[in-house]
Amino acid sequence: MNTDLPRYKTLFENELSRYADALPDNALHTPVRYILDLGGKRIRPVLVLAAGEAFGTPAEETLPAALAVEIFHNFSLVHDDIMDEAPLRRGRATVHKKWNLNAAILSGDAMLIEAYRQLARCGDHLLPQLLELFNATAAEVCLGQQYDMDFERESAVSEERYIEMITLKTAVLLGCSLKMGAMIADASAEDAERLYRFGLAAGVGFQIQDDYLDAFGDPEQFGKQVGGDILADKKTLLSTAAMHLAEGDVKYRLADFFSGSSDVTPEEKVRQVREIYVAVGADLHTLNRARAYFEKAETLLDALKIPADRKKNLSAFLDSLRVREF
Repeated sequence: MNTDLPRYKTLFENELSRYADALPDNALHTPVRYILDLGGKRIRPVLVLAAGEAFGTPAEETLPAALAVEIFHNFSLVHDDIMDEAPLRRGRATVHKKWNLNAAILSGDAMLIEAYRQLARCGDHLLPQLLELFNATAAEVCLGQQYDMDFERESAVSEERYIEMITLKTAVLLGCSLKMGAMIADASAEDAERLYRFGLAAGVGFQIQDDYLDAFGDPEQFGKQVGGDILADKKTLLSTAAMHLAEGDVKYRLADFFSGSSDVTPEEKVRQVREIYVAVGADLHTLNRARAYFEKAETLLDALKIPADRKKNLSAFLDSLRVREF
């Protein structure tokens, strides 16, 4: 399908470069320019532009909101990397490793302020509504990160709590990006809300599919080490489903693997845990849950009260999540 998604990304990258180049050359803003220059798929700002044009507003008019969500997203990455003690981000040193912890905290704080500065460019008549949405989303993203950290200390997590966590940590910012673009384009309240829920469903489906691919994907296509979540004892939909579905000795074996007390090699741990996932049906359960969320997103997209040709970019975005090509 011929879509405008590449055009949106190029348009946004050019705007981001102009923004980053204009930042002062000082110890506070140099790390900001560094993290923004690391690249990325720019999914969130592209969604702002796509949503705006779906309702008839040129992409150039939604660029300030697109900058706001991308700067906020990168702020969250800087602070997540600190909490995770991560050494690398997109193959390069994280901000706290390249500089130091204090520099990373301060530059992250500066990015949050910059996100609001860009949002303020969206126009006085829109600002109260955009701020209400953005503030709620920012608080939810922080809560999602807290839940993710809490899960590291818990032996078992329910599927409902896990889905709540990924909704807050990942999906709400996708929904926010789409809804902001729609609001700027003066979409109806009903369509703006449908687009928000479309983003939530697509984001949750994507993360659940990501859980599956981490264990069962082709490393050449997936771009990650297969079994990384298993080795890190990370809570995923696969692991929560398996713990719910497993019984007897199998359940005890699985709990042993994820307690960190198992003495098998990393390769053997991945192999045996994957076998358990298949044996108890956690693999199929996870795939079915991902498909259900993608189908929900498609239903919400179909319900938008705009011509079909204006939905093509949003439809292409959803398809790209399903096949991991975006």
